[in-house]
Formats: sequence, structure tokens, C-alpha cells
Amino acid sequence: MPSARLQFQLPRTLLSTPHRAPSRARPTYHHFPLFRSITTTSAHPHASVASSLRVDHAEDLGNQTVAAMGRTTSGKALQIRKYPTFKTLEAERLYRKQHLAAAYRIFAARGFDEGVAGHISVRDPILTDHFWLNPLSTHFSLLPVSDLILVNEAGEVVQGSEPINAAAFAIHSAIHKARPDVHAACHAHSTYGKAFSAFGRELDMITQDSLRFYKSHAVYKQFGGVVLAAQEGERIAEALGSGKAAILQNHGILTVGHSVDEAAFWFLSLDKTCHAQLLVDAAAKGSGYEKKIILDKEAEESYLQVGTPEKGWLAFQGYYDEVLRKTGGEFLE
Repeated sequence: MPSARLQFQLPRTLLSTPHRAPSRARPTYHHFPLFRSITTTSAHPHASVASSLRVDHAEDLGNQTVAAMGRTTSGKALQIRKYPTFKTLEAERLYRKQHLAAAYRIFAARGFDEGVAGHISVRDPILTDHFWLNPLSTHFSLLPVSDLILVNEAGEVVQGSEPINAAAFAIHSAIHKARPDVHAACHAHSTYGKAFSAFGRELDMITQDSLRFYKSHAVYKQFGGVVLAAQEGERIAEALGSGKAAILQNHGILTVGHSVDEAAFWFLSLDKTCHAQLLVDAAAKGSGYEKKIILDKEAEESYLQVGTPEKGWLAFQGYYDEVLRKTGGEFLE
């Protein structure tokens, strides 16, 4: 990981939100894990090749990390939007909560809700052993920032007036403890995710999009009913390991990320990848055609283009913009 802290600019989507950041100065220590550049060796735990991607010398590191290119005829470099830096911890807290609330709305719009099942969490940047969750009885599509619940590592509600999902605490607390690099986790009973989970197997690397999860997803095979015990959450975290996703057999799917944006996009992509796998498996069985598995060399190189934290964060921004436009920012309240 590079030793220098990457400098990010505030995305337009945040600049347009109706709030003012508090003025308390931010401490000088760095508690937020830095994104890795794909111009170095891969952040992927199993990859060792360096990316061959390069962009024009006038373009900065931010463009390189997401394979963006942009230069006008006059020579002006066009820079891609990036994860922001914050002047205060309170401003960072608000940003995380706003994007968490947006993720719930986006999940609802895609049918990932089912009763009170499903949950997304984000680590608090001030109280780093605390995290924010949804209240148990509020539908994903109705959740604003003001309804989010702050819970500590003992499961006690620190801020908020509603109970939380006990299964959510069991899973998310274990993941946040086991993975200090992870700031967000998503779990829901999406249709294609839970359908594919019934096979208790990993995904085949058969599409470019599936390569986001190349050697970075696991299968948790010990279905034990609704996750209520701390030990079950710990076993899920252990199965996840250093990866970004887990398929929970007979249950559903789970993703994590350095930001809620990244984790949410991996979930969106993983559910679609499960859908594609189900279609391919059914077609192969019916037609007799053989699936063509992407070779490791190509998969490893492609992972650096589609599976990095920077790509995950950036890919979510279009969804954020969409829900911001459609709701008029109502979820930011």
C-alpha cells in the first residue's frame, strides 16, 4: 500500500446536499484505510501482477485507479470524481450516513427488501468500534438519515429510538471486529443471490463482471437458521476471510467494502452475477454446450480493472445520483 495518503475531492453529489459540516478540526491521525492504486501491485489478496493500465501524463492518480481517460483538445486534463477528504470527523460521519441511507433506497428499488430481513452497516468514523444500522421496523424505501441507529460493540443503542435486527448485529459486529479495513457490510435476501446460495458453491468466472469476485469471494456452508448467536456471526466473518463477498448457503449473499458505496455496488453486482450464473447453468444443461471458463491469467489482470475499491466506489455514484434526483434528496433529512 502506498505510504502517502491519496487526496480526494468532494463529489458533486455531496456538494449539492443541503447541509453544513460542523467546524471541529479533524485529528491528524489517519483512521480510514487508504485505497490502493492499480498502478501498483494489486490490492487483491491472490493477485501478484501489476496493472498495465496507463493514462496520459497530464491525468492524475485518480484517473489511473479507475481506468479513466480525459483530455480536451486544448490539453486540459479532465479528472474523475473521487472519494472525498473531510475537514472534520463530523462531516465524514454525515457523508457515510447519507450514503448509507441512499444504499437502502437503492436496494428497495431493486427488490432486495423482504419484510424486515436485510441490513447494511457503516462504521462510525468517530467511535470506530460503533456502526450505523437501519431500525428493524422501517422499510428500506422510507429510511432517512435521521432514522439510522448507532450501536456499540455490545449491541447497545447509542443513538436512535428504535430496536435493531438481532441477526444484523450478530453478523455485522463480527465482521467489523474481524476486518478493521472494512467500513461497510451489506446483506439481503435478494432473489438471485439466495437462489444461487442453495447450491453452496462459488461462482464460475464466466463473464467479465464475475471477475469482480475472482478469488475474493467465499462460501459459508453451515446454515444454522436465523443468525442470532455471536458465534454464528464470527463463523461467517471467518469464512469471508480477506475477501469482499460471501455466499451464505441456503440464505443469501453478503458483501463488504472500504466504503458503503463500494460494499453496496459489490452487492448489486454480485446479485446480477448470481443471476447470470443461474441462466448459464440452465442453458448449458439444456443445450449441452460447454461453459467457457476465463483463464486465471486473464481473470487476474481483469480483476485489477473491475474489482478494486476505487472502481467499486465510483460505480455506485451513478446509483447515488439517480436516487438523489428521484427523491429530491428526501433521504438526506
